[in-house]
Amino acid sequence: MPERPPRHRSTPKKHSWLRPPNGRNAAPAAPPADAAAPDGPSEAEGSIVHAAVYCDGHRVATPETLAETYRQLREQPESMAWIGLYRPTEEELVSLAGEFDLHQLAVEDALEAHQRPKLERYGDTLFVVLRAARYLDAPEEVDFGELHVFVGPDFVITVRHGAAPDLSAVRRRMEATPELLALGPEAVLYAILDAVVDGYAPVVSGVQNDIDEIETEVFGGDPAVSRRIYELAREMVEFQRATRPLVGMLHGLMAGFAKYGTDDELQRYLRDVADHVTHTSERVDGFRSALTDILQVNATLVTQQQNAEMRALAEAGFEQNEEIKKISSWAAILFAPTLVGTIYGMNFDNMPELHWAGGYPFAILLMAVVCTSLYFVFKRRDWL
Repeated sequence: MPERPPRHRSTPKKHSWLRPPNGRNAAPAAPPADAAAPDGPSEAEGSIVHAAVYCDGHRVATPETLAETYRQLREQPESMAWIGLYRPTEEELVSLAGEFDLHQLAVEDALEAHQRPKLERYGDTLFVVLRAARYLDAPEEVDFGELHVFVGPDFVITVRHGAAPDLSAVRRRMEATPELLALGPEAVLYAILDAVVDGYAPVVSGVQNDIDEIETEVFGGDPAVSRRIYELAREMVEFQRATRPLVGMLHGLMAGFAKYGTDDELQRYLRDVADHVTHTSERVDGFRSALTDILQVNATLVTQQQNAEMRALAEAGFEQNEEIKKISSWAAILFAPTLVGTIYGMNFDNMPELHWAGGYPFAILLMAVVCTSLYFVFKRRDWL
């Protein structure tokens, strides 16, 4: 989705969706050992990917530690802190919880990850869990990431457990539109939601291409296509788990527009995000249904192919059996004169037929009668 143009406002910043701040703890937590990284998620660079303090939509400080972030935020009463973390340690989350009064259950979820998408309110803080996705071209598979967002009256904390989404691009976009960033933490949440939903579009396109290829492979008789269908169907189940709850979450936010006095422009932006995620969810449902149908068609084609192979084997066996019958019949017919000739070829003295003048014609006649009889018997039974 293309970047929306900035909208100019002359009204002061409001904290919609959130109750007015009730102050934060006086004592700052100890700074973590990891230093801040300028961009990109790298475990070697530490958990703090980026931290900044903003005032009226403009960056006023770029602290390198959590303790410095807390101090800068206190020195700027009307400012907002945006802290980005990548797989943080327990000590870092405990420090953030102590400073911003984060609920223990939300902190545990953010630490352990593997959570379903959800939106929960703990006092004046929103806790949002999102499942981002990206399509990997080389292996032709979908990679899912997990993002936890804490949104308070004057802070936004993002905790990533995966490569997606690219929050550095979200930060650059917001800093390029200070009018939008001046709307406060809820505007940052909108931008994050928008980035996650926009990230679904390349995945949808990639999956559509995969399904088209699978259909060609199914009717082409590729024996490995069943495994590919199964793997893609499992990815679509994960995709459904990522998109379906997000529809309800956005509708829940929209239901609170009037109650929390959400900015009008922000309302329109969020409705647009809700439309996009609804469309994506419907596409994913269609993909899963299509894969189910393709799997059934593939099973039918495989069954037909197996039946054809069995029929061919049966026909080959029948033909082979007929040939064996013919060979056996002729072997029996030829065996009869051989038996008679063998008996009378033993040259014993006490064989009356050897000294009988009609012995030879009798033996020949006997051979002919036996062979003719066997021939008609086998012919009657369709062996010949």
